[in-house]
Amino acid sequence: MNAPTTPMTTMPPTFPSRLPNVGTTIFTVMSALAAEKNAVNLGQGFPDFDCDPNIVDAVANAMREGHNQYPPMAGIAPLRQAISEKIASLYGRHYDATTEITVTAGATQALLTAILCAVHPGDEVIVVEPTYDSYLPSIELAGGKPVFVTLEAPDYAIPFDRLAAAITPKTRMILINTPHNPTGTVWRASDMQKLEDIVRGTNVLIVSDEVYEHMVYDGAPHESVARYPELAQRSFVVSSFGKTYHVTGWKVGYVAAPAALMAEFRKVHQFNVFTVNTPMQLGLAHYMQDPAPYLNLPAFYQNKRDFFRAGLQNTRFKLLPCTGTYFQCVDYSAISDMREAEFAQWLTSEIGVAAIPVSAFYHEPHESGVVRFCFAKKEDTLATALERLARL
Repeated sequence: MNAPTTPMTTMPPTFPSRLPNVGTTIFTVMSALAAEKNAVNLGQGFPDFDCDPNIVDAVANAMREGHNQYPPMAGIAPLRQAISEKIASLYGRHYDATTEITVTAGATQALLTAILCAVHPGDEVIVVEPTYDSYLPSIELAGGKPVFVTLEAPDYAIPFDRLAAAITPKTRMILINTPHNPTGTVWRASDMQKLEDIVRGTNVLIVSDEVYEHMVYDGAPHESVARYPELAQRSFVVSSFGKTYHVTGWKVGYVAAPAALMAEFRKVHQFNVFTVNTPMQLGLAHYMQDPAPYLNLPAFYQNKRDFFRAGLQNTRFKLLPCTGTYFQCVDYSAISDMREAEFAQWLTSEIGVAAIPVSAFYHEPHESGVVRFCFAKKEDTLATALERLARL
């Protein structure tokens, strides 16, 4: 008679993490806390209002007309042509729609793909921080080494001397972001010219994250690297329909780059997403026939910025400049000496308004007494938040 056997406890295999330092982000933490406390969520970086019904109709029509199978890997021709014409009209550079533009599954996939296609293990990538949270994991997955150039409150000016000093024979790429998340600053023409001087004569590539390109205020133009031939010839230019048309959940963006760079980009793109859903591409191509929605976007968001900033004048926050994006940074040092993450949680729990600590955008602890609000919200949402903040 066989002895009874003890059931074996099975465990999944273990393996070293590719991203050992990545955990739950402050953005997830703050959104969950905002929901728990019924706070006005000005931490989340997306609108709380609807997009234009016409763009929804254009996508629905494409679905009903049977456009529900795979599109070409690089994106449908009408959308790539519309992107090419838009860039030429705004920035004066022609990108060939066939060989130099690719439609992506949002800007984050575009950024990852640009990094993976060019960065080899051991290559250095210069990152200007505070920085969007996908940059560093993307570099790490490619085996690259981030080299940090740090911006400081309150003006977050680019330290071009330190940027130039950061370039070594191992430098493969510089990541820039204008308008800049989280600080709300923008690069000017003089900044782009300084960058031209720094990279001239090198093999350094540039990834230019320009997802907020239509949110530059006070009559200033957006200074895309596409405007500058010396920069454009070495750059992947990234933008986002989600930001431009208030449809962040659609996750559709694009990249423009010279043909030789784009050929390498597409080698990776075809294997990490292959392509982007057909009806949304067709709907976007149709909607882009009218440039008014993106041409009017600066005024639309400037009105929200001005309303929000005027309300903040009635609080104890110190306003930092906001020349682009839909983010407003504030100095809270007159209110509290808490660390930024602690203050953001206190503000959410006790005052009922969620914000994001700017320290979360640095690779190591960096305290400036600054938090970021998102003003891409309905006016009544902003008014409620301002009423609560005024109690401070």
